[in-house]
Amino acid sequence: MGKEQGGRAQPIPLALYIHLPWCLSKCPYCDFNSYRIRDDGVPERAYVNALLADLEQDLPLVQGRSITSVFLGGGTPSLLSAEAIHRLLENLRSRLEFAAGLEITLEANPGTVNWEKLRDYRAAGVNRLSIGVQSFDAELLKRLGRAHGPKQARLAAEAAHRAGFDNFNLDMMVGLPGQEPGQALADITEAISLAPSHISYYQLTLEPNTRFYRDPPPLPDDEAAWSMQCDGRNLLIEKSYLHYEISAFARAGLHCRHNLNYWTFGDYLGIGAGAHGKLSDNESGIIRRRWKKRNPTHYMAVAGSPACIDGDQVLQEYELPLEFMLNAMRLNDGVAVGLFNARTGLPLQVMRPALDRAGHRGLLEITEEWMRPTPLGRQFLNELLEFFVFEQHASDPCHG
Repeated sequence: MGKEQGGRAQPIPLALYIHLPWCLSKCPYCDFNSYRIRDDGVPERAYVNALLADLEQDLPLVQGRSITSVFLGGGTPSLLSAEAIHRLLENLRSRLEFAAGLEITLEANPGTVNWEKLRDYRAAGVNRLSIGVQSFDAELLKRLGRAHGPKQARLAAEAAHRAGFDNFNLDMMVGLPGQEPGQALADITEAISLAPSHISYYQLTLEPNTRFYRDPPPLPDDEAAWSMQCDGRNLLIEKSYLHYEISAFARAGLHCRHNLNYWTFGDYLGIGAGAHGKLSDNESGIIRRRWKKRNPTHYMAVAGSPACIDGDQVLQEYELPLEFMLNAMRLNDGVAVGLFNARTGLPLQVMRPALDRAGHRGLLEITEEWMRPTPLGRQFLNELLEFFVFEQHASDPCHG
């Protein structure tokens, strides 16, 4: 069963992701495209030039579309000066149409910011922060290989308030090496006391190509880690944080708009070393993913030329149900049923049997208007998603 005729009725929202790949050190659990800062510092002028050249090459792909959010991720974007961020954002504004009330998020490490720097980021146009705290326990931070201590984490949150950021996230982790339940609850209690608008709270996992994966530390067992995560979740909800996504909690109206675009299968342009993008063509119905050279030195040498593109993949129709559900089922409230067609161009019928099977297993709730994971489905998300792994078939690209 192919795509419905006439393309999509509504344009798909478009976000911009910018990757800044340097860090003070490489954390042993991190599988992101990040590199220890060079002895001579971040080559920020050369890198901003490369980002702008990269964008120029991609502009024809997004002509006529407005940007709904910008996310500067890494790596540690807060290693860049406010002057470099100002120059970057000013040049973006001159090349792209920014939607009204645009959310611009910058990731920050507590050890790389102070009040003055955050004030200048805000003056440059950044209006949301995501501060990577992970824990307020000095020993646990040491085991994680973090380049900051508890005091720096507290000061960073206080500086964010003082600099005028009424919207910022604290990134917290649970299930850390040797972590006890009391430590986990103390961490989330302290995070709440700093009054962020948003808290990301997720379990440490051992990802391939990391030092922890090659040499695993002693972690709490699955049952203990889940219990700690549930205790933290319950406390966040009790303190009026809305649990809207598997690992995301927010004050009312302050959900991360950029991440919501990912989770609702929106489009995003990716610039920077190793940055990934996903773009849909309304006329042809084609959805493609493309990504850039990973190594920063190589990236800067070829940015703006075809050699910068490290991969370009057209998503096949049989892949789209899983691609869509992989994102949408992260949201506790799920999504409108009509969003599947609006984002993929496919009729819902192509995955109706899979939806029914997931519903019979108690993992999915679906009505005429909405579909959402059940509490059991949220706990066993991988099992829920397995229903939407389709194989390519000669007569039906979404044959299960």
